[in-house]
Amino acid sequence: MRNRKFSKGKKFFFFIPVVALIAAALGYVVMFLWNWILPEVVHAGKLNFWQALGLLVLCRLLFGNFNKGGSNNRFREKAREMRSKWDSMNEEERARFKEEYRRRCGGWGHRNKE
Repeated sequence: MRNRKFSKGKKFFFFIPVVALIAAALGYVVMFLWNWILPEVVHAGKLNFWQALGLLVLCRLLFGNFNKGGSNNRFREKAREMRSKWDSMNEEERARFKEEYRRRCGGWGHRNKE
């Protein structure tokens, strides 16, 4: 009996149409949602498919990748690190941290009573 696993060449030729199909589907979803919502809400122009695909690529470049478990998890790692530091502080250290934050950030988001 023969082994029916894909060779690397067959995987590559299978991968290209799947990626193209996913990109086309996402482009049409972006185009549909943009043209359905934004022209009426903010009086934006309508998009064609290629503009929607370009917008999708631009968002990918600006905001990061679409997958949740990717290798670009620096923000999550930093947030976990800060959470563990916060959890290990006692009330006095938390009060000092908050005061230092107010001093450095000027109490952003809080009204100054001065």
